[in-house]
Amino acid sequence: MSGSPPELPIVVLDALMPTAQRLVLNRRGSMVWEVESHRGHYAVKLGFPIEATAEWSAQPWTALAPAREGTVLHSLGLIDFAYGEWEQGTWNFQPWHEGPDLYQLWEPCRRPDSSIAPHTSVALGCVEALAELHAKGWAHGDVQPAHFIIGPERTHLIDLALAQGGHVPDGYDFPFRGCLVHYEAPEIARSVLDTGEAEPTPEADIYALGASLLISATGWRAMEYPDDAPRAVQREAVADGRRRPVKAPGELGELIDAMLSHAPEDRPTIHEVGKALS
Repeated sequence: MSGSPPELPIVVLDALMPTAQRLVLNRRGSMVWEVESHRGHYAVKLGFPIEATAEWSAQPWTALAPAREGTVLHSLGLIDFAYGEWEQGTWNFQPWHEGPDLYQLWEPCRRPDSSIAPHTSVALGCVEALAELHAKGWAHGDVQPAHFIIGPERTHLIDLALAQGGHVPDGYDFPFRGCLVHYEAPEIARSVLDTGEAEPTPEADIYALGASLLISATGWRAMEYPDDAPRAVQREAVADGRRRPVKAPGELGELIDAMLSHAPEDRPTIHEVGKALS
């Protein structure tokens, strides 16, 4: 995908007829555009396979991720979206959500000597967005601060390509092999280490939400391992429960501590978290 600047596939251009477009993200296996058109304001995602390098094995699943997310959005009843295939993989477009993500919004709380405390109302908005997904029978599988968009009226939980809980067509499905290790629950990390795969669950999402709130509020990840540690070493630390003390202030700190419990059954449910924040 190097060389000339990337362009949207013809099929997407024909569907949206953009009046303005901006490349937001161009990373391994994924590109995201913000697109405005007479039809509306959209996020457009393109997936393509990651080729093998000396440091990284090939990752063909990234080509399928946008279409897989499209099938999840369909199952959840979203109306204003579409997905399909292009020459290097799959694509989708869905409504664009305006606002900072959780980590961006709480940046003032992380400044040295800051007296600004993280607002529980923001945390509650994240809980409500995740609870809505769980109520429809899905686990997200990739909860992280960047996936909570704090809008003016509500918080949106985005990036559902790894979600589990309903039917996904075989042609677009692929095994869940973990997510960003900072937010992986110990049982997910252990399963990935032992078998190469895992099963996203609401309990693992609770852990990931706790880890997301912690790092956004304090700048500290939940687990203790070197910043440059290989992913397998990171996962061993998570699976073994090498957890840092939670330093978030007050009741939020106590709640995050419970959400980061090593055993899934010891974590509060999403409804218990919401009640505590209310």
